[in-house]
Amino acid sequence: MNKKYRRVIIAGNWKMNMVPSQVHGFVEDLRAAMPERSNGCSVVLCVPATHLGALSREKQRRIGIGAQNISQFDKGAHTGEVSADMIADLGAKYCIVGHSERRADNGDTDELVNAKLRILLDHGITPILCVGESLDQRDRGLTMEHIRYQIKAALYALTAEQVKRVVIAYEPIWAIGTGRTATDEQAQEVCLAIREQLRAEYGALISRKVCILYGGSMNAGNCAGLLAQPDIDGGLIGGASLKVEDFAAIIREGSRA
Repeated sequence: MNKKYRRVIIAGNWKMNMVPSQVHGFVEDLRAAMPERSNGCSVVLCVPATHLGALSREKQRRIGIGAQNISQFDKGAHTGEVSADMIADLGAKYCIVGHSERRADNGDTDELVNAKLRILLDHGITPILCVGESLDQRDRGLTMEHIRYQIKAALYALTAEQVKRVVIAYEPIWAIGTGRTATDEQAQEVCLAIREQLRAEYGALISRKVCILYGGSMNAGNCAGLLAQPDIDGGLIGGASLKVEDFAAIIREGSRA
């Protein structure tokens, strides 16, 4: 990757794991295991909403606070929802939007993803937009078509300046939590296609500045090859982000990328 234009982002997605009382110990152990110098690598933990308060109390400047979802509504009679204002008040600077598990389990449509992304940008929170294809779509040769549509729908009516603030995470659905990982070449091919789409729609300057991450079973063993690809600017890490040593190893590799 070209650090002249983009930083490396290593973001952990805890999904529905851990409890708030475990945050302190994890952060202390991670801080001790992280490299002393980040060399332009930003570290983020995207935790359940219930954990945000505990993470914000850690006051670890080297670990960014991220959420996993927000409501499409700003406030009001929406029982059980969590607003962008609420996560921002707890220190969240990042938030995942459009994760395949949200799309599959909670019915998050492309239109809903677009609405949530807009709200995050309005509140100064960096969205981590997830896109990715199923195994059937890959086998049918529909990977690029599907991902191009997801990006176009998610970024609908955004300005170029807004798009520049979005982080995109390519997560092939067939590789999430399965132990299967796209090869370095497969991941690079899709991330390059995403950058080329951004260039075609928003110009070369914007496409050079947008961080594109790879997700989908990235771990300590395979991260070096993935992070060495020119259009992969970091990772959205699932299971490995729950293990201090594994997550720290990916961070160390990100600091060298």
